[in-house]
Amino acid sequence: MLKAIKTLRKELHAHPELSGKEVQTAMRICKFINTHHPTKIIKNLGGTGLAAIYEFGEGPTVMIRCELDALPISDPNTYDYKSTQDGVSHKCGHDGHMAIVTGLIFWLKTKPKLQGKVVLLFQPAEETGKGAEMVLKDSRFLQLQPDYVFALHNIPGVAMHQIIPIDSNFSPAVQSVAIFLEGKVSHACEPEKGVNPAVAVGKLIEAFERLSVKDSNHEDFCLFTPVHINLGEIAYGISAGKAEIHYTFRTWDNQKITDLKKQINSILKQISKSENLSYSLDWFDYFPAAINTDFCNEIVIKSAQKNGFDIQKNAEAFKFGEDFGWFSKHYNAAMFGLGAGLKTPALHHANYDFPEELLQTGIQMFQGILTEVLEQ
Repeated sequence: MLKAIKTLRKELHAHPELSGKEVQTAMRICKFINTHHPTKIIKNLGGTGLAAIYEFGEGPTVMIRCELDALPISDPNTYDYKSTQDGVSHKCGHDGHMAIVTGLIFWLKTKPKLQGKVVLLFQPAEETGKGAEMVLKDSRFLQLQPDYVFALHNIPGVAMHQIIPIDSNFSPAVQSVAIFLEGKVSHACEPEKGVNPAVAVGKLIEAFERLSVKDSNHEDFCLFTPVHINLGEIAYGISAGKAEIHYTFRTWDNQKITDLKKQINSILKQISKSENLSYSLDWFDYFPAAINTDFCNEIVIKSAQKNGFDIQKNAEAFKFGEDFGWFSKHYNAAMFGLGAGLKTPALHHANYDFPEELLQTGIQMFQGILTEVLEQ
């Protein structure tokens, strides 16, 4: 069983696909399930997603969710299963997450003493924050209506196999924004005849810095991060007439994101008026806060304890975005971290590769969760 799962993981790693384009990835998962434990499968869910449904009589429905998509990052490694797609690779471990969730079919095939329904969800487009929302908006999702939703994420820099259950927030609400400022080009020797947005850019950076509360333990935590700024061009005879500034910001509370968007609009309107500029905004890549319910978090802890895994105590919430928050907005849910090794390269690093030692650990954790909720 484990050999087949390792082979699947390497196949998925070698053939990555970007968010919303995971057609072949979904087909590979579907083929594997149909080969080893056929069942009802809903295809093209929320775009390219799929859900495999296993029924064990009357009882609750438990959904185990993983992600299909890869990242626009080149794979510089030399192992024989390196990415075959130029500039695309699995550098967040979604290939491993998929292999773990798919691996559950071998245990489900043994007909464990469960009462209820198990849904294995392979979700598209997690990296852009769009996939979970698209899945939830798919009318066929109404057939599933889970009572509980669980997921994991591997965490480099944490001891291998350590389980990281987190009270309340697993991750924050995250929003990205692009701001476009329009002035007027002039000769560099006569900037007074144009409208240069440079001062406005500086004022915006200062304003966003004032809004930041960088202590993640503070209830008003709010982190603004500049990710791209473009002003004018490299031409020393020209005073810039346009600027573009990109930010991402995050906080623990979904409502605070809405409030911050209003503040940003107000600040931008005021600064643009004072600097005689026109402007536009583009909001994108929104991730709701992923919030663990107490019951589901306790189930995670019980599974870890019964499997004899080390549990990290009093773990702090992670600060990366995770669109699992769309599920936690509507259902009882929990996401937990799985230590990927102290020396494993960071997520999204070009040298990262999912540690195969985690496959069995992840499978056992989800088996324990399903047993806790569904075994009679």
